[in-house]
Amino acid sequence: MSSSSFENICISHILDGLRDGLTHFSQPSRVALIYAVEAGSPPRICDPLGLLEGHQPKLRDFYLYSNKWRGKDINHNEIHVIENAGDGLDMAGIISLEAHSRFMRYQAWFTDEHPDMCSVGPTKRWLEYAAGLLSQNFATCDVQNLDTAGFVLQHCGTHAVRDFIVDERSRQGWLDTRIRIYPFLDAVLGVSETQEEGEWPRGRVVVVEPSQLDTVRFVCRFPETEQPRIQDTKHVRKLLQAVEESGRVLVSDGQRILGVAIGPMPGSYLAAQFSGRHGFLWLRDALICTFYEGRFHSSNLRANLVQLEEQLLETDMSMADQHTLMQIVSLMVNRVRDRKHGCTLVIDTSHDRLTMSGQHFEKPLDLQESSQLKLACSLAKLDGALHVGRDLKLHGFGCLMDGRCVPGENRARGARFNSALRFTAEHEDIVVVVVSADRPVSIIKNGVELTAACHFQHIGRLKRPPLLAEWIMA
Repeated sequence: MSSSSFENICISHILDGLRDGLTHFSQPSRVALIYAVEAGSPPRICDPLGLLEGHQPKLRDFYLYSNKWRGKDINHNEIHVIENAGDGLDMAGIISLEAHSRFMRYQAWFTDEHPDMCSVGPTKRWLEYAAGLLSQNFATCDVQNLDTAGFVLQHCGTHAVRDFIVDERSRQGWLDTRIRIYPFLDAVLGVSETQEEGEWPRGRVVVVEPSQLDTVRFVCRFPETEQPRIQDTKHVRKLLQAVEESGRVLVSDGQRILGVAIGPMPGSYLAAQFSGRHGFLWLRDALICTFYEGRFHSSNLRANLVQLEEQLLETDMSMADQHTLMQIVSLMVNRVRDRKHGCTLVIDTSHDRLTMSGQHFEKPLDLQESSQLKLACSLAKLDGALHVGRDLKLHGFGCLMDGRCVPGENRARGARFNSALRFTAEHEDIVVVVVSADRPVSIIKNGVELTAACHFQHIGRLKRPPLLAEWIMA
């Protein structure tokens, strides 16, 4: 096999495996690669999904007008990773990572930075795995290993989270640690999937460095012979009932549950917050990732209302009213999502407010008042939509949305979604926010879902990536 053929196959396998893995960890993601195999060879670019489109001026200045990116010669077999890329690669909405090695002179990996990410750290670890596998495969030039490389990158969620935690704790000075991260992460996923009397777990488990346990305020401690192993997920799940809806936490040394404590925790502790079907993983006060459905995810599980904000910017509402309306809608949406019931919000930005059929008030509810906003959140449980005006007041609930059939209807999405498509197609100044019971949020205007997710195709076999200079000129 020629060197260029091996290059094409190797890059396509690793690129597709990386994209698939990051898509499961985050939202649908694109990936791109800029690389140079030899010290003096010109850079090539592989960007099959257009991630770097629009960033040509920065890439031109960084790669074509300077040679600093090439770095120094590397004679050993280790890979040198540059996590904090230079100013030329700081691009909005993109995570990047550079690497140098003996067998792949230079490589820079890029992927989407989604707005709802808890932390970009685990994703950067994922890019580091891709850089290491690409360098390793170029060192062996064994085509039989390429399928394995792509498969490995599809299933790196737990490893990426673990490596990021280890790196962060090391950076904070905890190099000599007795905490083993993998068993704790496995236990977190196990407990999150374990019900007790039909209820999903709620409560907090904290892992403290053994040398710091003397400073923990224990409410009670278990005898050493009766401390449950953290891998005993059923036992841990039962103990969580003792700390539900309280300031108390279960304390572990990473291997066993030591007791129940209260108050601040010392050192660089780990914390898993169980909140029913989902949960949050923290390193001290920093949110690392979330977990649900037996996997770790990068999403912070808060509703992404960017498209609604963009639509409000196009209205003649004052910036103050836009900001307040966004806060109101965000609170209502997240409250509904946490309570696991769906709802529909009709945002009416017209001066001539629409008359909707439904239940109305003698005096509209002022959503800027906390008590009336809480009442509106409760009214969201009822069938029908909430009608919110540009005056920041709730004018009706249990409202019906009707309209003629429009393209884009999807029977799999249910009545709320399809009714919103029909209704907005006939009312220009209406934006509808549909919250499904299983957490997805759709923003719809003019009969079109603005939050529709992109579904990227399998990358498959690629031609040899073009030279970066040619790509920029094209």
